[in-house]
Amino acid sequence: MRLKPSFALVLIAASLAGCKSKPTEPVVTTETSSAPVFYHVDAATAGSISGTLKYTGKRPTPKLIDISQDPTCVKAHKGKAYDESLVVDSKGDLANAFVYIRKGLEGKVFEVPTTTVTLDQSGCWFRPHVVGLMVGQQLIITNSDPVTHNIHSVAQINREWNHSMGPGDAPLQRKFTKPEIMVPVKCNIHDWMHSFIGVTDNPYFAVSKDDGTFKIENLPPGTYTLGVWHEKLGVQEQTISVSPKSDTPANFTYKGE
Repeated sequence: MRLKPSFALVLIAASLAGCKSKPTEPVVTTETSSAPVFYHVDAATAGSISGTLKYTGKRPTPKLIDISQDPTCVKAHKGKAYDESLVVDSKGDLANAFVYIRKGLEGKVFEVPTTTVTLDQSGCWFRPHVVGLMVGQQLIITNSDPVTHNIHSVAQINREWNHSMGPGDAPLQRKFTKPEIMVPVKCNIHDWMHSFIGVTDNPYFAVSKDDGTFKIENLPPGTYTLGVWHEKLGVQEQTISVSPKSDTPANFTYKGE
């Protein structure tokens, strides 16, 4: 049978229409929030750890540092410059030790403090000599001296950085992304300038004072490994059990010569 031209055109058009794919409906995807759930300590049960670091044996003689290569540093330091790598008072109290919770907080995520931590270059010296902060917490580096310094973070786990800072320069702002005990800091211009930064994933750390004392507060009850790091004397640790609303003693002794 012979089709009329008009009818043939209708069939062809219908065939082409049938070959077209049906329009697909857009796929709607929803993103789930991955915001961390921060752990909050119950103030009604929180405890603390406090103690003293001691150095036994002959008290080390403070070592005088020669900073005469830079006359401006001599004027800026205001007095003699003594090495701070081993500071022991007449009673054997040990300063500048970093004390921190090494184990026992696994699985807990703590909110990063909004407060900043400052490391200043003053009198051709880093102040403080030992300092701690949390991962993600803001570190502010300042130069209070009338001379140019170079701040060099010799990190092994975090990113290393190295910057010069002239007198009156704007403060540097830095953050660490991973825990690291410790991050050495030096000045490539003045080789006697050193500092150490303890980077933790929790807010429970302290630096021993001139009288050797330290205190870590607002701890949830539990059993912890308390670690100590010292620039010259190395590391120690203790297992500590913190009871609700109690102050648990933890003393450390380093044997000298």
